[in-house]
Amino acid sequence: MAKKKQGGDIPEGIESALSKTERYIEDNQKIILRIVFVVVAIIAIYVGMKRFYFIPRQAEAQSQMFVAEQYFEIDSFNLALYGDGNYSGFIEIIEDYGWTKSGNLSKYYAGISYLQMNQYEDAIEYLEDFKARDKMIAPIAKGAIGDAYVELNDVETGLGYYIKAASMSDNNFTTPLYLMKASLIYEQLEDFAKAEELYLRIKKGYPEYARNNNIEKYIARVQVKLSES
Repeated sequence: MAKKKQGGDIPEGIESALSKTERYIEDNQKIILRIVFVVVAIIAIYVGMKRFYFIPRQAEAQSQMFVAEQYFEIDSFNLALYGDGNYSGFIEIIEDYGWTKSGNLSKYYAGISYLQMNQYEDAIEYLEDFKARDKMIAPIAKGAIGDAYVELNDVETGLGYYIKAASMSDNNFTTPLYLMKASLIYEQLEDFAKAEELYLRIKKGYPEYARNNNIEKYIARVQVKLSES
C-alpha cells in the first residue's frame, strides 16, 4: 500500500505517476504539438472540403439527375442513361459524381434502365455497384439482379438473388413479391416441395398479397406435382 505524506498530501504513488507524465510531456512537447497541429489541420481540411466541395458537388449532381429521372419516369431509358445534349444522363452523372448520394442512386436507375432495355449484363454491373440501405429500394435492386440472371437463363443464380431480396426487409410488398418469384423458379427446377413451402409462407404471412395473386392456385398446382412424384 502506498504511504501517504502527513497533512493529507497526494499519495506518493500518484505523485510519482504525475511527475512521470509531466516529464514525458516536457520531453516530447514538440512532438505532441505537431500531432495536435496535424489533427486540427485534418479536421479543418475536412470541414472545408465538405462545405466548399462535397456539398456543392452533391447539389450539382441532384440538379443534373432531376432531368434524367423525368426521362426514366416516362420510360425514355436511352435519354435517361445518356442525356439529351443539354442535361447529363445517369451514366455521365455516375462518372462525374459517383461518390455522391446522387451518383450512387444513379447506379440504381442505370441498372433498372438497362434491365428494361434487355441489356442484362450492364444491368447487373450497375446494380451490383449500387449501395443501399433503404428498406424498399435495396431489395428491389437485389431482386432486379435476379431478374437479369433469369433473363440470361442462369435461373439458379437468379433464385439466389430472389431469396436474398425477400430476406432483406420484411414488408408486405418486396418480401412476398420475391418469395413468389423464388417459388416459380423452384417449380421450374422441379423442386416442388420447396415451392410449396414458400407458397404456404406467402399465404400465412402475407394474406393480402396471397389473395390478390390467387396463391391457392399455385399451392394446388405444386401439391398435384408432389402427389404424382
